[in-house]
Amino acid sequence: MLKKGSKLNSILTGTCPRCQEESMYVDQNPYHLKNIYTMHENCSQCGLHYQIEPSFFYGAMYVSYGLTVAIGVATFIIAKVIIGLSLLYSFIAIILALIALMPITARLSRNIYINMFVHFDKKAVKK
Repeated sequence: MLKKGSKLNSILTGTCPRCQEESMYVDQNPYHLKNIYTMHENCSQCGLHYQIEPSFFYGAMYVSYGLTVAIGVATFIIAKVIIGLSLLYSFIAIILALIALMPITARLSRNIYINMFVHFDKKAVKK
């Protein structure tokens, strides 16, 4: 499932979408909030320039919106339906979940967005 060459591997690991050899981010930990969006300019393995065009990652905001809606709905279903919390506590759970998962959501949205435009290339992988 997470074999090299799959989109899911690149999205979940944050590696270069073309060669999947190197992380796109300077700091691997998304919870270091100071460096959450700090990325390498190019992949040191295949040379892919991550910022494909100026303001490229503004499009990731749309992906982030979808992810946060999905997290909010899932949290509400778990809190209200499965656990049986009141409506107020269910919404508090949604807010806490979105705040706690914000760094992961931010990185995942960028990973998904760049993988929509750049595909794995076996020739780019150095052996």
